[in-house]
Amino acid sequence: MELVRALTAAQPDVLDDAAKALQRAHLRHYEAAGAGEAVRRLNDLLALTIDCLTTRSLGPVCEYADQVARERFESGFEIGEVQTAFNVLEEAIWQDVIVALPAEDLAEASGLIGTVLGAGKDTLARTWVSLASRQHVPSLDLTALFQGTRN
Repeated sequence: MELVRALTAAQPDVLDDAAKALQRAHLRHYEAAGAGEAVRRLNDLLALTIDCLTTRSLGPVCEYADQVARERFESGFEIGEVQTAFNVLEEAIWQDVIVALPAEDLAEASGLIGTVLGAGKDTLARTWVSLASRQHVPSLDLTALFQGTRN
């Protein structure tokens, strides 16, 4: 598959661009973990993305996203931090791989990348909401919106 070959070949550039974008985002927990750890996490997600594209299976990315959501939730990350990691990787793939493919491959390639990373982000969000709904989370407390309203 052309996309897998192109993505594998561009892996160093994709990781570099994604890591730079993640740094520019100034995400508290990623900065605290250090640049090396952020690159390792991005590399894990990229390798998993390539594996899912190769096998045409979303199971591994969904399992990974579920695990990451649980770990990061328990570590106090905000969901936006983790979603940003998925997003910067996807953007780097677009910049370094998708645009370089022949025009006839663009629709399929963009659909495949969007499907794999979208499934991961969807699982991440569903798991996160499930975990957050089990405890009081100030960002989910909407009562302040109704203070001072009349019946």
